[in-house]
Amino acid sequence: MEFRLLGTIEAHQDGKPVELGPVRQRSVLAALLADANRMVPVDQLIDRVWAESPPLRARDTLYSYLSRLRGLLAGGGLEIERLGGGYLPRVDPDAVDLHRFRRLVAEAREAEDEEAAVLFAQALALWRGEALADVGTEWADELRRDLRAEQWAAELDHADLRLRLRRHAELLAELTAWTRDHPLDERLAGQVVLALYRCGRQADALDHYEQLRRRLVRELGTDPSPPLRDLHQRVLRGDPDLTASASGARPGAGAVPHHFPAAPPSFIGRADELAALTAASHPEADVSRVVQISALAGAGGVGKTWLALHWAHAHRERFPDGRLFADLHGFSSAGAPLDPSVVVRGFLGALGVAPSRIPPDRDAQVALYRKLVDGKRMLVVLDNAADADQVVPLLPGSPAGTTIVTSRRHLAPLITRYGARHLQLDILSHGEAHALLTERLGAARIAAEPAAAEALIRLCGHYPLALAIMSRHAHTRPHIPLTEFAAELRDLGLDALDHEDPAVSLPTVLSWSLRALTGEQRTLFALLGIAPGADIGLPAAAALAGSPPRRTAKVLSMLEEASLLTRRAGGRYAMHDLIRDYATATAGRDLSRVERESALRRVIDFYTHTSHAADHRVDSHRQAVRLPAPAPGAEPGSPPDDSDAMAWFDNEHANLLAAQRTAADLGWHDAVWHLAWGLHTFQNRRGMLHDRLAVWRPALAAAPHLPDPAALSRSRRLLADVFANLRKHDEAVEHLQEAISLAERNEDDTEQSLAQHGLSWVWQLRGDDRRALAHATRALELFRGLGQPVWEARELNQVGWFAARTGDFETARTHCTAALALHRDHGDSHAEADTLDSLGYIEFHTGHHASAIQYYRAALTLYRDRGNTFQVADTLDRLGEPHAALGHDDDARTVWREALEMYRQQDRAEDAERVQRQLDALAGDRSSRAV
Repeated sequence: MEFRLLGTIEAHQDGKPVELGPVRQRSVLAALLADANRMVPVDQLIDRVWAESPPLRARDTLYSYLSRLRGLLAGGGLEIERLGGGYLPRVDPDAVDLHRFRRLVAEAREAEDEEAAVLFAQALALWRGEALADVGTEWADELRRDLRAEQWAAELDHADLRLRLRRHAELLAELTAWTRDHPLDERLAGQVVLALYRCGRQADALDHYEQLRRRLVRELGTDPSPPLRDLHQRVLRGDPDLTASASGARPGAGAVPHHFPAAPPSFIGRADELAALTAASHPEADVSRVVQISALAGAGGVGKTWLALHWAHAHRERFPDGRLFADLHGFSSAGAPLDPSVVVRGFLGALGVAPSRIPPDRDAQVALYRKLVDGKRMLVVLDNAADADQVVPLLPGSPAGTTIVTSRRHLAPLITRYGARHLQLDILSHGEAHALLTERLGAARIAAEPAAAEALIRLCGHYPLALAIMSRHAHTRPHIPLTEFAAELRDLGLDALDHEDPAVSLPTVLSWSLRALTGEQRTLFALLGIAPGADIGLPAAAALAGSPPRRTAKVLSMLEEASLLTRRAGGRYAMHDLIRDYATATAGRDLSRVERESALRRVIDFYTHTSHAADHRVDSHRQAVRLPAPAPGAEPGSPPDDSDAMAWFDNEHANLLAAQRTAADLGWHDAVWHLAWGLHTFQNRRGMLHDRLAVWRPALAAAPHLPDPAALSRSRRLLADVFANLRKHDEAVEHLQEAISLAERNEDDTEQSLAQHGLSWVWQLRGDDRRALAHATRALELFRGLGQPVWEARELNQVGWFAARTGDFETARTHCTAALALHRDHGDSHAEADTLDSLGYIEFHTGHHASAIQYYRAALTLYRDRGNTFQVADTLDRLGEPHAALGHDDDARTVWREALEMYRQQDRAEDAERVQRQLDALAGDRSSRAV
């Protein structure tokens, strides 16, 4: 029996057609025969036959078709054997026209010219039209494209052969007809030019070349290839060798390989990366490069292969000399990466080299491969590379073609030694992720459940493979609401993205990356999954690992190289959400509880001790508290000055909050309290009222568990300050009174003084300046008795401030002037700024507006230098008043607008509303004056 796929799908027995049944049944036969004598998995068969629209009981339907085919074809030389998870079609390859065509073409390329001409003619005669003409699935479309490329390559090889046999006259009409369908094929153009020249039509040959050149420039922005340009010059010169030799546009050309995987069924986004690949593949992109290489790096499942294949199929016309593809199995279920020699031999076979002519030595194989592709506009895609050593033997030796390498590693040697262009693939943008879901599930379904779609995008972390897995689940179960899939993903996490097929299981795909790591790298990867915070700096990572920073930096670099970690600006390292989830799961599976908690203790101690050191830089006069010794390996840091300390807090603030939450979960009360203490000055100066509340509430709960009795009174006092600034005055007074009672019970005069200081502020905010003055005066007496000149100076300013607010400006000026001198004696620049602000207030309210402006500006300079944005906003607010009083409306407007913006950033709504009223009044005054 003969089976025909190179046209409509047919079977013939003794020259008579065999009825094969409906189209789907014929499609099943074609899907098997295309891979004759190779097992085809059931899922792959279903995909080939039905693509995206399988019937409800696809497997049962498939079994029915297979049963009928067995009956129809019994005794015809085809056995369909069930094997494991698929079917093995046992058949003589010569009984299938597709495989007979390929055999004849391969033999023709090895035969002498006369015999080869006969073999090519026999092979091409097997074609009866479009292959698989009655099948319309995506698989059939892709196979048709590949077979069309094979047919075309054979036609061109046959044409080269006939030119060598001096049959140019009979060939010319055929070549000219082909040009209409293949106007940009340079190999064909070379054959036409040569045939015309040999027919004595030199002018027509030159004109044909010129038409092609113009079209290439216009449509592709490129010039003809070097071999074609060389042929053009030889025609111009009237080279006599052209009439004696049949070497056309591609002298010595072998097969034109187009064995390439199918394009992704759908592709969304990646516009920048696609543009970069296009720019890199331009013939004039960089003539100085030895080879044109684009190296795509990214985590497993981020879409590197999809991108490479999509681009390759979209730009196939750029590579008339063929395309080669190899999966190098760098990270896969195959275990060991593919040996380059195996790939080279495969490439040589695709390029038409008979197995008997492939050299046994790898170096000789590589040399032959590079000779065959030299100067050719070919695309070579090396997918899933393990490292640069695996890739280098597979690189072409000239820049005429393009090579795309994908890997989870960065492959730095390709960049440094070969000038490869590095493209790092990240997760999808929100818009791209939304478009992917919409494309897979349909706009109507997304529009019906927009919140659930957003939840899926968020829970998938914009990760392409995760989105593809969840959209596949939803697509095959259209009756289940998207909310259920989102809930499943929320509850099960990575388990919801697992699958028995390892290639589409995110946990399995990520496990292949883990398998390539050393033990030390795997351990740090796992620990990063449980580290507090969304990112981490090198010193904290070193504490987490319990290793020296230099060694940790090398391990982090290797994790980054493996695309398991991303390095951000400022030396911060972060993981994508799903990779972090996998790291967390790895820690739970591979590390003991003792190992996990020891690492967390080290990193939390690092954050705690470093925050105290930084706090001391920011306010060296703040009372010190005793810290327990850090865990071995924590190695805390100490910023060199106050600006570096504030910068450290800015970078680490979110991690410090996360560290406190982790400590609370683990019941580490000392760390909970000391982290709140270390954060206080920074959060206060930045106006982070809600964050201050968030850290001091758990600190208050932890305080009774600490050996220091002052911890509880301090917690209440500092929590009261937050409540006061949040305008929750009753809660503030309650906490301060309790703080005073605790301090009296502990005979702690310092805490009593500080609590009295706090009460003075609360009473001011409640509008009772005289009561505020009384508490400030009491605090001043206590500080003087303690012999603490720094705090005495601060309280002198406090008394002066409240005296001014009660109208006693002489007392106010006396106290503030004395405070200013003490501040400067003791180098307390932040308190100096407070007192300068008070003096500005006094000067303004005593009619000395110009002097007030000078004091306020001096205060602003100090506040800004120390990053106290909270006080900057207040001083800007007050600075507007003397400007307005002097008629400096533009200056007043400028400072009030800045104050308004800062109040809004700090969520100080009442202050923002008041400043807005001041601005409105200023605008009204200007309008009145204009009238």
